[in-house]
Amino acid sequence: MDRLTAARVFVDVAATQSFTATAERLEMSRPMVTRYIDAMESWLAARLLNRTTRRVSLTSAGEQCLPQVQAWVEQAEGLQFQLMGRDEPAGKIRVAASMSFGFAQLIPAVKAFMARHPRVDIDIEVQDRAADLVAERIDLAIRIAADPDPSLIGKPIGRCESVLVASQRYLDGAPEITRPADLTRHRCLGYKNFERHIWHLSRDGRHESVEVTCRLTANEATTLLSAALQDMGVGLQPTYLAQGALARGELVRLLPEWRPKVMDIYALYPSRKHLSPAVRALIDHLADWFADGTWQDIRL
Repeated sequence: MDRLTAARVFVDVAATQSFTATAERLEMSRPMVTRYIDAMESWLAARLLNRTTRRVSLTSAGEQCLPQVQAWVEQAEGLQFQLMGRDEPAGKIRVAASMSFGFAQLIPAVKAFMARHPRVDIDIEVQDRAADLVAERIDLAIRIAADPDPSLIGKPIGRCESVLVASQRYLDGAPEITRPADLTRHRCLGYKNFERHIWHLSRDGRHESVEVTCRLTANEATTLLSAALQDMGVGLQPTYLAQGALARGELVRLLPEWRPKVMDIYALYPSRKHLSPAVRALIDHLADWFADGTWQDIRL
C-alpha cells in the first residue's frame, strides 16, 4: 500500500475528524480510508486515532507524529512538482469562493487557466463564509474584503465595484430617489449578520453614510439579486453580478453619480512555504485576468 497516500489520508482525517469527510474530499471509499489509517498505524507501530461512533480524534501518539508526517507529505509533493518541471504545473488545486463570484466571474477565468495547463485539476468549494483554509485543506481562497484575515497570506488580484439597483416596477410605487438620504424611505436588501445596515457612498470628494432599513436579508449576493429582480426593494450589488440585469433592462441603476465603497479582491493562502507551482500559476493568472477591471464594466 502506498505510504505517501496513507500519510495524506492521515493528515486529512486529522483535519476533518471524519473518515467519511476525508473519503469524500479525497474521492475514495470510506473502507479505503480505514485501510490506509490501519496501514499507517501498522507502519508506525502506534495507534494514531481514537474512533468513536460520534467523532475521530488524535491520540497522543497521533498528535506527536502529525507535524512530521505533514512535513513529509509537503516535501514529497514539492519534490514531485520539481521533477515535473516548473514550467508545467500539475496536480489538484482546491479553491474556495463565494457563490456569486464563482458563478459570475471565476469559472471563465478558471476555464482559460485549465486550457493553458491541462495537467492541473481544480476543485471549487462554493461557500459564503470565511473558510478555515488549513482545516479544510483549501489551497486558495478568493475573497472580497476591506481587511482580509491577517493570519493568511494575501495578494490583491482586482477591485470590486458595487452599484445601487432596483426594478422599475418597484420604483414606480416607491418614493423618488435623488440623493443618498432618500434611501432611508425605501425597502432595502441587506447582507446578513449586520446589526446595522450602513451604505457608504462618495461623490466628488464628498462622503455620505446612510443607515438603511432591510426587511429582507441574506448571506449571499445572488439571492439578493433575485429579490431585486422580484421587485422587493433596493439592492447594493457587485457590478460583476448586476451588470447583466442592468444591460437587459431588468434592473435600473440608482444614483449613478454616487459611488459605493470599492472593495479589494484577494487571493488568500495559508503559507508561502511549500506553495506549489500550480497554485502560484493560478494566482498569477487570476491577477492578470482581473487586473484591468473590464470584466465588471457597466456601459449604459
